[in-house]
Formats: sequence, structure tokens, C-alpha cells
Amino acid sequence: MNMNTFGSVHYNAIGPWLKERFGERIVKLSLDGGFTCPNRDGTAGTGGCIFCSSSGSGDFAGTIPQQMKLLSRKWPEARYIAYFQNHTNTYAPAERLRALWDDALSHPNVAGLAIATRPDCLPEPVLDLLSEYNEKTFLWVELGLQTIHEPTERLINRCYPLEVYDRAVRELSRRGVRYVTHLILGLPGENTEDMISSARYVTEKHPFGIKLHMLHVMKDAPLAAMYPDRCPLMSLDEYVNLICGILEQTPPDVTIHRLTGDAPGALLIAPEWTRNKHAVLNAIQQEFKRRGTYQGFGL
Repeated sequence: MNMNTFGSVHYNAIGPWLKERFGERIVKLSLDGGFTCPNRDGTAGTGGCIFCSSSGSGDFAGTIPQQMKLLSRKWPEARYIAYFQNHTNTYAPAERLRALWDDALSHPNVAGLAIATRPDCLPEPVLDLLSEYNEKTFLWVELGLQTIHEPTERLINRCYPLEVYDRAVRELSRRGVRYVTHLILGLPGENTEDMISSARYVTEKHPFGIKLHMLHVMKDAPLAAMYPDRCPLMSLDEYVNLICGILEQTPPDVTIHRLTGDAPGALLIAPEWTRNKHAVLNAIQQEFKRRGTYQGFGL
């Protein structure tokens, strides 16, 4: 294994992975399926996770025609993954999910599905449905974990314990369904070792992929009330060093779906440096070059 394994970047980015898998560019359509979450409607809690905006982390989501029109300007020849993004996209009866997924797959340029959800919203009928669709289309499920640490879990109002995530991983893996785990770096009260241990816990299970990004403080999220007194944030240099350190310990077959996040400019309070996504990614690349390392280097 060496840097050239990953082409122009130093990690197993999902974009090139999909292009190799399908033989053409594949782009995600960020879709709003009209869902809510169990920790918003009172089933598990209220108010949602403290970092989550009122849109449920789907500020750029829309309908399939809207997203295709928008993305086709930049990638006119691309095919698409229908990505049900905001809130909890398995928080509904299986019949409703089937209708949504069938509608998405009816578009001729849609090559597969990505379903963002919570590990506590995968009952047996939904797991069976995912298994069924996994047999007939390209599919992955995204699990919002964010941290493995119980004090942080309580603070961010996640409203489920770590063993629920573990069960979801076992059940998806048993059915052969790919899954991607989300982690947020810089959550209040966590130090570098806490964040590294969360990443290690997740990647040792060899998921299909991971998503990492810096904590955003947004105006319409509960976290805004904690900033800045109870919510110190990393600098760009600190974040870049952390990302490179995590990826050096990540198995090379794990696909990397995100290393920095997008937040609507009008809502973002901090950190300011996350506004320039390309600068963050370039800084990560430059740090890997400086170190002479790459994903999996330290294993």
C-alpha cells in the first residue's frame, strides 16, 4: 500500500471509488423525504441533537428534479445516487419507504440509494426492506453516531446508547448491507484522544465508509446557546492534524465520504474557516504530503 493507491489524494475518497465501481461519474442527489426524528417528536426526546439545524442537517436538500437540474449544470453526463439526507430517513412504515425508494429508482439516471438514519430507527421490517433493495440496487445506509462517549451522547441529546449502534451494525452486516458511520469532531467536552477513540472504534468494525467533519455552530441549533463559553472550537491547523492522524489509522478499504462539512453561510456562527471547503481539503492534502503518509499508513 502506498500513496499512489488512492490516485491524486492520500485517502480512499468515495468519488473515485464510485467512478471505478460504475465506470462513470456518480453524484449524490441530496433529497428531503419529509421525515422527522424520534428525538424531536417526543418518541425518544425533544429538541433534536444540539448541533442539528431545524432542517435536520439537510439545508441543501430538495426534490429529485430540483437536484438533477442543479447538478446537471456542473456534471451533465453524471449518473446519481438518490441520497435521502435530512432528519431520519427510515423513521416511517416500510410501505412508505418502499414507495419513496421505488420513486427514486424510477428515474433512469439514478444508479442507487443512500439512506441517512439513526441506529435506533432500524426495526426488523425496515432491515428486511433494506436487505431486499440491497439485492436489486446499489445501496448504503448512513448511521449518525457522532461519538462513542456516553457523557457526550447525553450532552448532545442523541437519545440512544452505544449498544444500539452496535446492534444496527451487526444487523446490517449480517444482511450484507453497506453502512457509513458519521462522526463529528470537536463536540463539547471531548479532547483529541476522545475523538481518536471514537474513530478507532468505528473503523475497527470495517464499515463501508465514514463521514468526518468539524462541529458547526449554527444560529438555529440549540448548540448556539453554548457558544463560545462552553464550546471551544479547533483551529484549522488542529483539525487538519487530527484528520490526518485519524486517517493514518483507518483501514485503506474504508471509503471516506466527507472530511469537512457544508453549512449555510447565513446560519453559520463558527468556525469561520469551515466556510472555505476547498481550502480545508487542500490543507489536508498538503499535510499528508508534508508527512509523507496516507490512509492506513500507521496500521
